[in-house]
Amino acid sequence: MSLAPNQAKLRIARDELALGFGVNHLRTSATGMIAAAAGYDWLFIDMEHGAMSVHEATQMAIAALNQGVTPIVRCCKDAIFEGTRALDNGAMGVVVPHVDTAAEAAAVASAYRFPPIGTRSWGGAPFAYNMKAPNVATAQAELNREIMVTVMIETPEAVRNAAAIAAVPGIDSLMIGTSDLTASMGIAGQIGHPDVKAAYATVAAACKQHGKTLGMGGVYDEVYAREYIALGARFLLSGNDHAFLMAGAGARSTFLRTLQP
Repeated sequence: MSLAPNQAKLRIARDELALGFGVNHLRTSATGMIAAAAGYDWLFIDMEHGAMSVHEATQMAIAALNQGVTPIVRCCKDAIFEGTRALDNGAMGVVVPHVDTAAEAAAVASAYRFPPIGTRSWGGAPFAYNMKAPNVATAQAELNREIMVTVMIETPEAVRNAAAIAAVPGIDSLMIGTSDLTASMGIAGQIGHPDVKAAYATVAAACKQHGKTLGMGGVYDEVYAREYIALGARFLLSGNDHAFLMAGAGARSTFLRTLQP
């Protein structure tokens, strides 16, 4: 009746980088196996931008539990039912985008934590225990500890409220959605802009003050990623399936073209 380990939380507890493998297009039960074999710690199963159902997301999550990589889903802020169903069916965490205030963060924490921390409903023996859960009270306490609840900081308002958001009990990580943040700042795509660097510093300080983890999404270069990791980012969305596929496929086709006699 042992609980599946949360590989992302284990990495973070050791002050190591928890590397996320974004899933937008893959749908097979081998997704977690591929990610683990490639050196990643957690799946970022994207139900915000990926055109997948809860069923498809949870089939990947269930498989991933025993593949050495932790399944985490991103679901929209107003789609709590998708997130709770995903957690009932294999996911070990949620990432909620566009959280701008402490009140919104508190609503997220409440939805995805069992009592007495939150209001999440008990759905029976969870996949996290391979269907052999201990008594309900023990399982709920353990899942409250192991489930990772992350909110995304994607607007100047959210940056201003970062300290209050980080102070909310039940929130583990504040992940900066750098792409949407730059767009909302009017500097779309400028991930190294001074205002973005200042935002990272602000959110990093809030996380440090309240014992939360700084997350990073939308930074896939080898210059600014280094800077933001130095500020304390540990929960990283490292890229997504189609970008990885296109990079590998592109490199292969480029090489083979050079062999043309």
